[in-house]
Amino acid sequence: MGRGDSAGAGCLGGAGGSHVARAHMTGGTMDPLPCAAAEAEAEEEAGPPTADLLVPPALSRMQTPPGNPLLQGHSLQELVARDSVRVELIPEKKGLFLKHVEYEVSSQRFKSTVYRRYNDFVAFHETLLHKFPYRMVPALPPKRMLGADREFIEARRRALTRFINLVARHPRFCEDALLKLFLSFGGPDVQHRLRESTQGAGDEFLTCKLAAHAKDFLPADVQAQFAVSRELIRNLYNSFYKLRDRAGRMASRALDNASDLLIFGRELRQAPLGLSSPFPAPLSALGSDTTPLPSWATLHSSSWGSLKQALRGLSVEFARLADKAAQQGRQEENDVVEKLNLFLDLLQSYRDLCDRHEKGVLHKQQRALHRYGLMRRQMLSAAAQSREPLAVDRLESHILEQENAIQTMELRNHFSLYCLHQETQLVHAYLPLTSHILGAFVNSQIQGHEEMSKVWDELRPKLSCLFVGPHSMPGPPDGLSPH
Repeated sequence: MGRGDSAGAGCLGGAGGSHVARAHMTGGTMDPLPCAAAEAEAEEEAGPPTADLLVPPALSRMQTPPGNPLLQGHSLQELVARDSVRVELIPEKKGLFLKHVEYEVSSQRFKSTVYRRYNDFVAFHETLLHKFPYRMVPALPPKRMLGADREFIEARRRALTRFINLVARHPRFCEDALLKLFLSFGGPDVQHRLRESTQGAGDEFLTCKLAAHAKDFLPADVQAQFAVSRELIRNLYNSFYKLRDRAGRMASRALDNASDLLIFGRELRQAPLGLSSPFPAPLSALGSDTTPLPSWATLHSSSWGSLKQALRGLSVEFARLADKAAQQGRQEENDVVEKLNLFLDLLQSYRDLCDRHEKGVLHKQQRALHRYGLMRRQMLSAAAQSREPLAVDRLESHILEQENAIQTMELRNHFSLYCLHQETQLVHAYLPLTSHILGAFVNSQIQGHEEMSKVWDELRPKLSCLFVGPHSMPGPPDGLSPH
């Protein structure tokens, strides 16, 4: 019996009288079958627990054979170096009646550039899930049928970029023909080719040579490790979600500050005609105001003309400040917020995988065990009532079929845990990304403040021209010093 015997449901016996253990693991707790008679019989057949089940976790880990395929040892640098995929929006929309968005997808690894629609990504995502149900397949951004504005389209482009890069750097996906087909096939119907490539083919469990022996490589405390890892990933997700939210708010504030500075400067001097800007031009501005000045207000002597000229000069400096603030906001969006989104996408794909494990493999195994218990009870009842031998033989045949199905489900359960163990290692390989994110955030703040401080310092001496005039003071009045 292997080291992982305690990690899932009980194992089937040999050819001479198959049996199924009457308990199975669900989320770290034991759920007994409803058939008490069958439970008692199975416990009687199973005998006392073997010594393998009593090995301490630490000793079990020490006994793991060298070259264990369960252990991967990937580094963040190795994962990132696998490929870098760019997803750019093609400006024009195609289609006679229903317009759609098309993307240019470029892969450094395959040195290819292809054009894909959102539905092509959907077909690729479906085939990945079909072939790799026990791996972390990142989720796709939602599809919006009508009224997709520019902001939504850009957010979806960024999400598709994160999706394809996580897939292209995954140790299993990157070596599969599906990825190469999606990133390099330039034909007209990539969706058909994707579905055709997986038609009639089994999932990873049926094609992996180690699937039937996955249980032998699992640690004895795999269920406990799974529960701890799941809780850790949940806590990480919640914390990094808050960090991403705050980083996004700071990047937005930097962009808002840029627009405010630009409008502030424009109010000092109206922008020349033809200058492109996302902000509407003011109807009037101080530096370009042509309203005649009433003589009774100035006694034919005014510094308003020189002030207007000085204000027009200051508007250039505020435009520079706006540009620096916008650069900082965009840099934080790309280097901080997007990388946090990438890490969150990875963590969410792990959580989705855990849900598929519990709601898929374990749930099917529970149902099969329940049906098996009912059949055993029916057979015992039929034998006790001395029914026709043909009916009893038919029931025994159904029981054997159910035992084979349960055995396959047990193997799938252990293979699912085997893959979960590897995917957990992959998540931890991405953890150093957090230090890069924090470093990018700190550098962006330092660089942004230094550059803006330099512009503010250059602007300060130019304020002196505001206080120069025929009857003005050599400096500003007390309490109004710009310093």
